[in-house]
Amino acid sequence: MTVSVLTRAALVGAGAIAVLGPLTATNAVAASSDAAQGPAQVLAAPYVVEPYETVNVRKGPSSQTEKVGSVPKGQPRGAYCWTYGETITDNGYTNNIWVQLVEGYVSAVYLKGDERGGLPVSAKC
Repeated sequence: MTVSVLTRAALVGAGAIAVLGPLTATNAVAASSDAAQGPAQVLAAPYVVEPYETVNVRKGPSSQTEKVGSVPKGQPRGAYCWTYGETITDNGYTNNIWVQLVEGYVSAVYLKGDERGGLPVSAKC
């Protein structure tokens, strides 16, 4: 059986939608309270995380590193991976996992989902 290049592209695209789900305007829009970043901030990374309250974005996985921005409550943001860093305790949660976004790191304590902000175990940096 031969499959044309266009058919292969369509099958690959369909597979990506099946794995990742459809991309909608709701989950593609991302904004920063420091500067508008647009949909590219979500689309540029393989995962999407969402904070349940406004969270500071840092240069590294520690509250002692420079603040480079923030993500408002409920705004999706593109994420690459998770790593261990400073232990943060807030709102009754404690953990030492930080998620690397397009623009820096955020503590997973402030993200919806599990202890990794919904990223899979295999997404370790």
